[in-house]
Order: sequence, then C-alpha cells, then structure tokens
Amino acid sequence: MLQDIPTPTLALQEARPFVLETERLLLRRPTLADVKAITTLINDLRVSINLRRVPHPYFEEHAIAFIRAKADEPRNTSFLIECESAAIGIVGVDWSEPDAPELGYWLGVDHWGKGFATEAARAVIDFTFEEFEIEHLCAGARVTNPSSRNILEKCGFQWIGVELHRFEALGSSTPVDRFRLSRGVWASLKNWGSSTKRER
Repeated sequence: MLQDIPTPTLALQEARPFVLETERLLLRRPTLADVKAITTLINDLRVSINLRRVPHPYFEEHAIAFIRAKADEPRNTSFLIECESAAIGIVGVDWSEPDAPELGYWLGVDHWGKGFATEAARAVIDFTFEEFEIEHLCAGARVTNPSSRNILEKCGFQWIGVELHRFEALGSSTPVDRFRLSRGVWASLKNWGSSTKRER
C-alpha cells in the first residue's frame, strides 16, 4: 500500500551525482567499473527478451557502449540499482522522444519477485517529476510479461493500448501494453501517500 512506500531521498555526491536512496536500494549512475556486473545480469534470455533494444547474447562491449552513451546525454537519468552494495539491475528514463519520456527497468533473475523493481521505479518516477518539467511519463511491458505490468500499475500508470514493437533479442516484433502516468495522477498519489502516513 502507498503508506508503506519509502520516500526516496536525493543525495548529491561530488564523485557520483544524482544518487537516489530508498529503504533497501541505492541508485547511482553506472560507470565502466560496472560493465562486468551489468553484462552478467542482463546476459540471460529471460531478461533480454523483455527489453526492446537489448541483444542476446549480450557482451561487455554492449555494456560499455550503453554506459558511454548515457554519460553523453544532457539528461542522464539512468541508474544502476544496488542492494547491499551489489548491482542487481538498471532503471531509468529514456529521452529519445522528448515529448514522451519513457520509464524502463530490468533486474537480474535472482532478484525478481522481491519488490525491488517497484521500489526503484518509484524513486526514479519521483525524481523525474520533481526535477523536470514534464507532463507525463510513458512505459511499456510485453503482453506476456504480467509482472512488469503489475509494477507499472502499482506505480500509478494507466493502460492506454497495445502496440507492436521490435525486440532485438527476439529478432521480431511482439505486442506491447502501453502505459502513461500523468503529473496530475502522480501528484495525487504522492499527496494521498503523505496524508496516510501522517494519520498513522
């Protein structure tokens, strides 16, 4: 329930700016020191088949290219998810379409089903709405991935339809449920969560 959601805090660190902390997680910018961990986690077909732009197999060269590309972006909102100092996945916002910023996330298989993706997604959603003047966030989940759909719905996203998207690891297109979270809905959920916390 919303009253149980830990409120993320933003800690500005000189070496690693834009660090987000939640009750169990630390979210920070990925660096080249994380290449091996990222590669190991994502190089599992159960992960990659649910990500549009991720090939399979996934090599360290792919992780290096990803990290360097994100470092060059004016709005770098991609975060490595750490739990107890160990990398467990990635969460962030893709600004490829400025009018439709898109939330994305993935976790290594060993970390599924523990609420980490929801916790990390909420932190990045709050950060994005608080730091950028946007009216909505978009997101998508393969229709065969109910767990991801559940995460988005718990974060307040509303279903808006189905589209076909190509997935590199599949080498083909597949249906994707599309979702949107407006600033108004996000603000309402935040306010409701704050009021329920005060009542406890």
